[in-house]
Amino acid sequence: MYGKRIDGRDFDEIRKIEAKIGIVKSANGSAMFKIGDTIAIAAVRGPRDLYPKFMQNPKSGILRCNYNMMSFSVDERIRPGPSRRSREISLVTENALMPAVNLEEFPNAVVDVFVEIIQADAGTRCAGICAASLALADAGIPMRDMVCAVSVGKVGGKIVADINKYEEDYEDGSTDMPVAFLPRRNEISLLQLDGGIKKEEIIKALEMARKSCEKILEVQRKALMEKYQNG
Repeated sequence: MYGKRIDGRDFDEIRKIEAKIGIVKSANGSAMFKIGDTIAIAAVRGPRDLYPKFMQNPKSGILRCNYNMMSFSVDERIRPGPSRRSREISLVTENALMPAVNLEEFPNAVVDVFVEIIQADAGTRCAGICAASLALADAGIPMRDMVCAVSVGKVGGKIVADINKYEEDYEDGSTDMPVAFLPRRNEISLLQLDGGIKKEEIIKALEMARKSCEKILEVQRKALMEKYQNG
């Protein structure tokens, strides 16, 4: 049994969170989101005309996401450029954000979201989604809700919130479950599962994720308010 977390946190406790708006000055919107030692930077370009024209939607704009882990973000070397994993997480990020954005005002246009992971200690897709949500809000894209994401799961028989790299690689087994919430609407926009877990454990983990996302939302709101309070 996993009796005590290596970083001293309670099992339902997330790591320290930081968020900042306006990180990339040339972008239409941008943000940094840090949870523990995982740092994601997101930048939004658009809305802008979509080319080639056969991809345009005359009824609504479209959302495109690009997720990338910098080659220096982890100890082991990552080959630069797109990979199967980065393409998968790009699509996951896009699907997690789509229920929150309203692009009907921008027919034939595209909103591009770029997510770069500059430091990784697990939970990178969730940090990227949190950063991307902030960047979209900063860009003035109409949104039905913010999107908050956290990775919960099962480590050595214990249900835990915000899994770190040590827990992700726990030798006695771990289950990783990234979850994204639209907190005001109380809707789930992302739910993935890697590993074995019982039904009652999933319910417990989802409730833990919901409470964790409420804390993340507070940090996101504070970052947005600070920007506009400072002009």
